[in-house]
Amino acid sequence: MSNNTPLYKNRRKFLDRSISTREVIFLLVLIFCLSPFISPPLALLAGIIIAQFIGHPYLHLNHKATHLLLQVSVVGLGFGMNVSTALKTGKDGILFTAVSISGTLILGYLSGRVLKMNRKTSFLISAGTAICGGSAIAAVSPVIKAEEKQISIALGTVFILNSIALFAFPFAGEKLHLSQSQFGLWSAMAIHDTSSVVGAASKYGNEALQIATTVKLARALWIIPVAFLSSIVFKSKDKKIKVPYFIGLFIVAIIVNTYVPFVQRFSGYIVEISKSGLTVTLFLIGCGLSRKTLASVGLKPILQGLILWVVISLSTLLVIHYL
Repeated sequence: MSNNTPLYKNRRKFLDRSISTREVIFLLVLIFCLSPFISPPLALLAGIIIAQFIGHPYLHLNHKATHLLLQVSVVGLGFGMNVSTALKTGKDGILFTAVSISGTLILGYLSGRVLKMNRKTSFLISAGTAICGGSAIAAVSPVIKAEEKQISIALGTVFILNSIALFAFPFAGEKLHLSQSQFGLWSAMAIHDTSSVVGAASKYGNEALQIATTVKLARALWIIPVAFLSSIVFKSKDKKIKVPYFIGLFIVAIIVNTYVPFVQRFSGYIVEISKSGLTVTLFLIGCGLSRKTLASVGLKPILQGLILWVVISLSTLLVIHYL
């Protein structure tokens, strides 16, 4: 068909209008996510709906945007904390973190063997569950020389379970009558990605948010030893590791907020803006969960991720509840 025919021109105009409408809807929902009327779980749900029925008009920019926005927002949350509380929280959770990470990696290895999964895919899902979701997968994948498909499957698995956790954990916490500190520690240990940890904890309360953010970021530092271990296990000469530098800026924000009185006058506003940024981050993550992404995951990776997630969730909940 010639590009100059009336039928082609009409079709082109229709597509242009569709694209424009899609962009308008996307931007309107994004702006609405900045308002106090939408919670992090609802923002994620809105993003998933757009991904399924409308499509993300800026999908090629989504990964970089969510990555940057998440880091900036987490650093901003540091202005709502003080040094003494952060040190106490990090100290209390360090042994718990070490045991849970080791146990998750071992269980991941065993479950991967039982399910006869690809070794690298299984390890990426295990590392993502054990440490900090997508960030751990992104850090470990170049070290073990994982292929693009293996990385996509692992990320898809983690993001699907993250989406469920964002709704399930606050509901379970209220039904189990968990305190703010209990829920903060539980969500940091059992939810994969930092964005969903912060989203779930912020819905539960400010104290839960502070504890969850501190413990989760302390947990994220385990990316470094796990990545080095990965290079040995997979006999990789490439030991280039992506260190999460924003954790250092988070610590700086806590120190500044504690010891610089001038900053304390504005810290409340910074924290509120950061919470809005995290809500938008979850909306963008939801927009990235397209049908193609969901279909590419497969049954075995979801099953392994689910096994690891259920075990770590129940075991950490029991320890927190009884100790």
